[in-house]
This record gives sequence, structure tokens and C-alpha cells, in this order.
Amino acid sequence: MYVIYISGRTAGDMNKQTIQQDMAKIKNIIFDFGGVIYDVCYENVAKTFAKYGIGELGDFYSRTFQTPEIDQLEVGEITAQEFRDYVKAATGNKLDDAAVDDIFNSMLLGLPRAHVELLLALKSKYRLFLFSNTNEIHCDYFRKQAEEMFSFDVFDACFDACYFSHIMHKRKPHVEGFLQILQEQGLVPSETLFVDDIAANLEGAARAGIRTYHLHKEDVSAMFDENLCLVPKVKRWR
Repeated sequence: MYVIYISGRTAGDMNKQTIQQDMAKIKNIIFDFGGVIYDVCYENVAKTFAKYGIGELGDFYSRTFQTPEIDQLEVGEITAQEFRDYVKAATGNKLDDAAVDDIFNSMLLGLPRAHVELLLALKSKYRLFLFSNTNEIHCDYFRKQAEEMFSFDVFDACFDACYFSHIMHKRKPHVEGFLQILQEQGLVPSETLFVDDIAANLEGAARAGIRTYHLHKEDVSAMFDENLCLVPKVKRWR
């Protein structure tokens, strides 16, 4: 399903030609990370808990749900070590720090080379930004993983700027994070597109006047044609 919000209008009120005209105005793209650019598997968290003999906390983190402590970690309200201590206490002190990191990072699969190549190509046409709900443990892991795979700083090479929730102290779907990006980068909302695989995360961007695109069960490369122009796909707009 593709969902696009355009300055308060629903795509159901617009014809394809109007959508194409609006998409042609896009100069800036803000990408979500996990599920859009980077491959993740939330189910691995439960599986890895089970590997350590712990089953009752296997659903504490999923695509649509996470505990308040993870929310706090993602906005920098608690440190990585405080989070590890929370998980260890919640599991009866059966785990050490390395095991907590192993469990928490098990959902992080990797950054496809094709996506890096796409981003590098898109930089010739758009200003690119990253806005991710993440945390210190994950960020350290996927940055190191990407550098080992590509032998260069993918984030500096592919994006004009990266915004991570635990550093910003702001997370999606709240509007404040989007307003910060617009202000700091001097972006015009109507010329900016936000792409996320979770529909709820689009709400804050829409409130900031940013155009949004819900990518659902399709690779991010399908958004663009051979000339790197955005392709509006009228399937289920709202």
C-alpha cells in the first residue's frame, strides 16, 4: 500500500496528473532507516531471547510495539548501560551486557549494496536526509557493520545529514523532529518528501507540511524510474 499526504490533502482527492506534478517539485527526500534503507527482522529479538533461555520477554520489541524503556533509550533519556541494566534485572540477571546487545542487535540484518548505490545516484538529483528512531546500541552496531562492509562512511557519503532520535532527543511520529530538520537544513516543506514503512510515523511529517510516502512491502528502488524521478503509484491513497 502506498500512502501520500500532500499539504493536508488526501491523494484520493487528486488525480494522477496532479500527483505527478506535485512529486516533480520534490527537491529533498528524508528517508526512514530500518525497513526502508536498512533490512531488519523484529522477530529475531524473540528468537534470540529464546536462545538465551528467556521466553517471556520475547515480544518486548516489535515493529509496532516496544516498552517505555526502549522509548526512553531512543530519545536519550536513559543511557545504553541503564537500558542493559533494566533488561538484565527484568530477566532475573541471567544475562550479561554482551548478551543484551546480542539480543537487541539481532534484528539488524544489514544495508543492501543496491540501496547504497541507489542513494549515491539519487544525490545527483535530490538533497537526501536520514531520520531514524534508533538508539546508541543499535547505532554503534549498524555504523560499524556498514563501514566494515563498504570500507567508507556510508552515512556521510549518502546523506546530506543524518538525524538519529537518541541524539536529537526527538522521535517519530512527533512533529518536533521534522520541524528541527526543516529549520536546520533550510528546507521548504512542500518541496520535501518523507518516506517511512510505518504509516503512523508519517503523521508528524504531514503536520509539518512535508509530503509523505508510505512504502509498504516493496523495495525503496520501486519509488524511482530510470531517470531517478519519483513514480506516483495510485493504489491506495489517503
